[in-house]
Amino acid sequence: MTASPSPASARRRWIIRAAGSAVLLGVLFWLLPVDEVMAALKAIPLTVFLLVLALFLAAHAGAALKWWLLLGRGMPPMLAIRAHYAGLAANLCLPGAVGGDAVRAGLAQAAMKDGARVVAGATADRLIDMIALLTIACLGLVLSWNTGASGGLVIQAAVILAAVLAGMLALPRLLPLPWRIAPSLPGRAFVDRLVASFAALGRDPATLIIAFMSSIAIQLLLVGLAWGLAVAAGADIAPGYWIFAWPLAKIIAVLPVSLNGLGLREATLAALLDPFGADPSVIVAAGLMWQAVLFAAGGLGALVLALSGGAREQKARAGEKG
Repeated sequence: MTASPSPASARRRWIIRAAGSAVLLGVLFWLLPVDEVMAALKAIPLTVFLLVLALFLAAHAGAALKWWLLLGRGMPPMLAIRAHYAGLAANLCLPGAVGGDAVRAGLAQAAMKDGARVVAGATADRLIDMIALLTIACLGLVLSWNTGASGGLVIQAAVILAAVLAGMLALPRLLPLPWRIAPSLPGRAFVDRLVASFAALGRDPATLIIAFMSSIAIQLLLVGLAWGLAVAAGADIAPGYWIFAWPLAKIIAVLPVSLNGLGLREATLAALLDPFGADPSVIVAAGLMWQAVLFAAGGLGALVLALSGGAREQKARAGEKG
């Protein structure tokens, strides 16, 4: 497995992404009426926010169990849930979803001692989520089908979906290619184990189907929660348009140019929904409230990890290895 980046390097990347979020938010508040954004934020009742947060946490418990299935049930399910919430906590201070994935993978590796299976499971988990999001975006376009432009977007989304599927199927075959060309390259043993782990997943289509259907259900719940916040903020947008735009904004927000998608997700969502008549100020306000949900969930994830003794177990395992 690759070495962890130095603290200085990680801090530098965090600062760059934080600066990216600051610039994006600055542009948004320069282009949009700040008073309208603030009014939309204040329009969201606290009870709505708390309900969305509770359901968000429940959805991520389901996401943790989906990841646990893809890991071959190689650790107790409650440990998988705790590791997943630790990943949510990491997203408070690490750049994007990749930071959270690294933290939960570290906890999984400490429990399973099988780096190849952890990497294969995490990769499959992310690919399945991406395919589910693209599928939901296609569903949104079908639900809101009323123009020729919608039909073209469906075709484009379907092409992207097919390309992701093809890449997922081809990945196990492509991984060993560098070592076939140059057998002396280091890391061959790990890649062989990784390919074997992918192959084991491929021989278990039932697990893959369950994971995909679970991802569809979880992502639809998250889409619905985000739409509920937007409606509470005063957005007048049909569900089909939101189901189309929100998954695409979530995919784009993974790009490593902002802090956990802050600023990028809101800008993308407002741009995607503007042609459908949505008020950008309200959409940005709803997006910022969604970010508040993400950060609140991350804080609760850190609390869960601390109260469950996760930090002590990590130190104990490190001591055993020393």
